[in-house]
Amino acid sequence: METGEDSIHQGPGPIDEATIQDTIVRSLRTASGRIDMAELMHLDELLRGHIALLFPEVEASTDRLWRGSVAWYQRRAGLDRIRWQTAEGLGEGPLAAHIQVTTLARDCQWLLTQHREERP
Repeated sequence: METGEDSIHQGPGPIDEATIQDTIVRSLRTASGRIDMAELMHLDELLRGHIALLFPEVEASTDRLWRGSVAWYQRRAGLDRIRWQTAEGLGEGPLAAHIQVTTLARDCQWLLTQHREERP
């Protein structure tokens, strides 16, 4: 799976909110129990795919906000943080991979929340 800015801008596709939410929940549950690197790698790939679907829509809606407003600044800061985080790999070892997957899950949840707020 690609990492970095290019992986964020893969473009529109169908957004299956239930599947994305299930992946987030599975990812956050990795905190309990034994760390399985194969599972973390799989979740990392899924989360990056979900982020690639959600990111362009949230970025476009952010760009429509008044620049300089608190809402624009908060959303822009969140998007910039996610762009930076998705440029990072899984890291060295199971603990680093677990932390990365958990962080991506929280980022994905934030994007999903923004997506849901934009719906009519």
